[in-house]
Amino acid sequence: MNFKVLKRSHLKRNIIIGSIAVLLISAIILNFTKANYRTTQSIPLVNGTINYSLADLNIVGLYIDGEEATELDSSKNYTLDTSRSTCTYKDGSTIDNLSLNYDSDTKTFTIAPYTTKGTKCYLYFDEKLTAGDTIIANSKKGTGTPNFSKTSCTNGTNNRNNCGEETVGLYEEQTSLGTTYYFRGDVDDNYLVFANKYWRIIRINEDESIRVIYSGEKSEVDAAGKEMVLANGYNDGSTQYTQIGTSAFNSSSNRSEYVGFRYTEESQRPSDTNSGDSSTIKGVLDTWYSNNLQAYDNMIANTPGFCNDRTPQIGNSWVSTGTMFYYAANERRSKGTPTYECSNTNDLYQTKIGLITADEVIYAGGTSSSNYSYYLYTGNFYWTMSPYDFNSGSARMFSMYSPGFLSTFSVDYIYGVRPVINISSNITITGSGTIQDPYTVN
Repeated sequence: MNFKVLKRSHLKRNIIIGSIAVLLISAIILNFTKANYRTTQSIPLVNGTINYSLADLNIVGLYIDGEEATELDSSKNYTLDTSRSTCTYKDGSTIDNLSLNYDSDTKTFTIAPYTTKGTKCYLYFDEKLTAGDTIIANSKKGTGTPNFSKTSCTNGTNNRNNCGEETVGLYEEQTSLGTTYYFRGDVDDNYLVFANKYWRIIRINEDESIRVIYSGEKSEVDAAGKEMVLANGYNDGSTQYTQIGTSAFNSSSNRSEYVGFRYTEESQRPSDTNSGDSSTIKGVLDTWYSNNLQAYDNMIANTPGFCNDRTPQIGNSWVSTGTMFYYAANERRSKGTPTYECSNTNDLYQTKIGLITADEVIYAGGTSSSNYSYYLYTGNFYWTMSPYDFNSGSARMFSMYSPGFLSTFSVDYIYGVRPVINISSNITITGSGTIQDPYTVN
């Protein structure tokens, strides 16, 4: 009897265990089935490498610009060529109504519907060029190494002995921030339209933003009602279409600190770029920006900034009044050693609008001698951002003189204002950069 009771007990226990096992297996099968019948699967492409969370997706082919590859470069942007990219089921049959997408910002690839284990995908990507990349690719490249102590002209152009070999085109320069590309000489492929205004491209910055200088309102018309070509520099000797107006750099000149974009009296420079009094010209630029560019603010970068270099030339010492001294930009001009770098962070204004520097004029082809044939020549006087000296009780800045060379004037003189901005690297452009077909920011 006892044996029979024990046997019934084992049978009951086995039935219970078997029932639980069946339930567990059913649950596993159900969940597995659900996992294999998702309608959409998003796969992060982390750090440029295709990493996917489920082993049942097999990316068997990856191609970039038609070439087989093993990974994506995380520093670059790509577009997915959906006309060539395909996915199939494990048995090789085609997935109907397939939808593929790649988000270059999040580095995520999405497939829908994702319906079976063992799906195989062949993905074709094209590298997406930035606006800066497009400009670099399209531009005529300069040859040789520029001699920055001479203008970017030939002797025959200006009939002057200071000219070196003609240096025209897009040149490359290495800085501590990376690689920059700058235009030099009488180039004809650096025209750009942005915010319904003409600009000339100064350079592609190290962060791929585009540095441009104002060259006129696109909608200006002449007396006969015909739209004028305003971005071609010099017009008729008296027009000032390539500037927004005229202004003093600062209203007073009897202290050296008045060369500052912002300044604090009796100090070489303010404690930071957000303190101190604004110069007269800063107020003009800020007002013009508010009235003309504020609607485009998200397309304008505040880097790499604008250098108002107030470092004295070697062997000179800063004073507020009294003793004469030169600023470092003068030494770089005389030696032909321009730089895109700012020696003091409190002179580097990371704002949305500023002015060209004397160093940028030198890179472009200007010196202390006339140059009528480079893209910064307009036939007018206009300010730069670079201090020159303090002499005879007067603070003086570098400015562009009407024959196209760097000259110096007291900060309280009235000269032209040509705004400079940096257009963000993530914009898209069309056009080829000529006056007939300028790059146009979309």
